[in-house]
Amino acid sequence: MRIDSLFYRLAYRAGRPRWDSAEPRPELAGLIQGRPAGRALDLGCGTGTDAIYLASQGWEAVGVDFVPEAIGTARSRAAACGSSASFVVADVTRLRQAAVNGDFDLVIDIGCYHAIPARLRDSYATEVAALTMPGADLYLAGISAPPATWRLLGAQGVSADDLRRRFGTDFDLAGERTAGPVGRAGSFVIYHLVRKDPGAEPMRTASPLANRGQVTGLGGRVAGP
Repeated sequence: MRIDSLFYRLAYRAGRPRWDSAEPRPELAGLIQGRPAGRALDLGCGTGTDAIYLASQGWEAVGVDFVPEAIGTARSRAAACGSSASFVVADVTRLRQAAVNGDFDLVIDIGCYHAIPARLRDSYATEVAALTMPGADLYLAGISAPPATWRLLGAQGVSADDLRRRFGTDFDLAGERTAGPVGRAGSFVIYHLVRKDPGAEPMRTASPLANRGQVTGLGGRVAGP
């Protein structure tokens, strides 16, 4: 078992970790406002709050996490409120092996990718590309520079250059915003990537994050030790 997997399993066995909130992220409503509901994938979903919210807004929502305890709680919460959201125990770098099937219109990742070891990130990008349809939106949020304690678990942080290098074949980086400092963990940044359409001209539409600026609401919700 990878050391990061062990850490997160122990964290959820001890109760709800500090990064896992019972309330949906405030930015999520803005990201889906005015767009037709489709299929949404929440990577690193924890106990399912955001996936359950998306399902309540008409989306066919699927949440994925590699911590069985978190997924068990997510399924219980969905059943308790009659949510249609579904949840899968899976490694986000091997989604198709767990029978997670596309095509998704929307992918959200709040605090998952930034903790993935560098050697596995290309696999993550390949899986997300395989499960998204042309024009799909990927909103990915993470810290820019993890502290030394996080790096012991393989966390590398996230940057625009890293995303362009790993996702550039299949996605355009459409926008980014800083969500403010997170203690010793540097800045928390939200990135918007759009799945390329091989038969279309390069993307020219504006992203909700295209105008760089600081937003609030995510700074205290970062997965990590």
